[in-house]
Order: sequence, then C-alpha cells, then structure tokens
Amino acid sequence: MKIPRAFLRALCLTAFALVAGGALAQQAAVPAPQPKPGQYSEKGADTCLECHADDDGVYSGSALFRSKHALRGDRRAPFGAGGLQCEACHGPGALHARNKRASAIIGFKSTGKATAAERNQICMTCHAGGTRTAWHAGTHERNEVACSDCHQVHRSHGDPMLAKARQNESCLSCHKSQRADFQKTSSHPVRQGLVACSDCHNAHGAGTPGMLARPTLNQTCNSCHADKRGPVLWEHAPVAEDCALCHQPHGSVRSALLVKSPPQLCQACHSTSGHPSVPRTPANLPGGAAGGAVFTVAGSCSNCHTQVHGSNHPSGAKLLR
Repeated sequence: MKIPRAFLRALCLTAFALVAGGALAQQAAVPAPQPKPGQYSEKGADTCLECHADDDGVYSGSALFRSKHALRGDRRAPFGAGGLQCEACHGPGALHARNKRASAIIGFKSTGKATAAERNQICMTCHAGGTRTAWHAGTHERNEVACSDCHQVHRSHGDPMLAKARQNESCLSCHKSQRADFQKTSSHPVRQGLVACSDCHNAHGAGTPGMLARPTLNQTCNSCHADKRGPVLWEHAPVAEDCALCHQPHGSVRSALLVKSPPQLCQACHSTSGHPSVPRTPANLPGGAAGGAVFTVAGSCSNCHTQVHGSNHPSGAKLLR
C-alpha cells in the first residue's frame, strides 16, 4: 500500500512540532539566573515603575519626576545624562526587582535596615556643602535624624520641607514644647503659615546656639525687626546685648512675647529705689482707694518709658521719648 506524500509531510511536520515544542517548554522551565547583589537593573527606572507607579495620596511614584531629581539637563541629578536614576539613591536593584524583597535594596524609611548615618551619606554625596556644611556639628546629626525623616521626595504634593506652611508641621512633630509655645496668646505667626522655622533656624546644622540661621540671635531677630536694629542715640543695653533677655522667641502668655510682666521684668535690672513701682498697700492696686499707681497699671514702666528699644531724641536719655 502506497502512503500519500502529503500525509508523510504532515506526519513529519507534526513530529517536528512536538519535539521542538517539548524542547522549548523544557528551556522555559529553566529559570533565568538569579541576579547577583550589586547588579543594576537593565531598564533602570522603567523596571521600578512596573511596581512603584501607584499614587495613594501619600506616596506617589510620579512625584519624583516633578522635582529637581528628575531634571534631564542637570548632570548632577539622578535622572541627568549618565545618571543611575532610581538606583542612584536606592542602590543596585536587579535582585530586588527579581525577589521583591525590601532587604535587597536600600530603603529610606526609619524602620528599614539602613541606619540614619547610611541614609544621610547617600544624600550627602550630592547635597554636601552650602547650608549643609556644618551638618556634622548640628543637633540633628548627633541625634541620628536622617534626611528622609523630614524630606519626602515621593510625597504626592511634593516635599513638605520646601513649602512654608507644611514645613512647620513637620518640624513640630518632634519639637513638642515649641508647638505648645506657638499656641500661646503671644507668638510668632507660625500657625498661620506666615513664618517658617527655617526663617530663623538652619536645620542642616550651624555653629550657633539653637542652630540659628545667622551668627547671633540679634542678627536673626533684626532680619525681620529692622526698626529695632539701631544704632540709636540712646541705647537700652539689653537690646544691643540679647533680645532673649526680655523676649521669649517662640511664644509667651504675656504680650510682646515677654519673659515676665512689667514691672517685674524691668526690675530684674533696675532698682525700685525712689520709684514706687511695687504696690505697698491694696490701695495702690488697680481699683483701690488710691486709684492704682501709674507705675503698676497697664504698661507699667512703659507707660512713661515708651522707647524701650532705644531713642534718637536729643532728650531721650531716659527713653521717655
């Protein structure tokens, strides 16, 4: 019996397909070699965005691309020419992309394996210098505060430290006593978002008390309160020496952020001899039979000594005018 050639060809093709399919299946069953630690991904950020492109209102995979980190024209930026993109900060990510384990890559959360010093070192490779020159001398560095504890480059609405109104909330989440001061009746308008912590302080470290942004407290205060700077013809000594001798910078229950109420504040330096600024009897108190001494009511000493920050009047030696 003669077998048709067409049938033989079909039979051969079927056998070849079965053999080839089995070989391919066997080849596909062999897993690709596991990437080695320290190996970078082949596609860079495209690999990362396969999983990290979500936006949940707090974290945003696309937020980074709206920041300076993603400037293509800046060679210093992670996404600049020749940059390692996401892996410039998070380290080689090929192994993490394969096993999806957080331990296979550098994370910037405080709960991760990287210490604050290790996380900061990554940031400082680009951000050293400028206002961060004295980072090593600052309180934040000594207390192991990481850059990523404050700066959030993957936030949906941008890094809160770069917005004056939101920066304060980040600072006050740690500085509780200052938060309480800003709730007092007399305080700088921090709650209203008109003054930011960075207007007075350099959070990245400074060789000044309280990490002030300027060399002295008075220079810091006078950057806004220029009318108190002087020089004046008749100086009030504590004004030229230290604003904090009379004022509480963050907030006070007394007017004008005073550390004490007059006349007690004034009498910390000035003698009461010959100046009846202390009521000796109930009659001298406000509402008393004597009507209340002028030295003990309202502004007390400042009822007469109105120019407490100094005077330019030729007859202003007693700061009366």
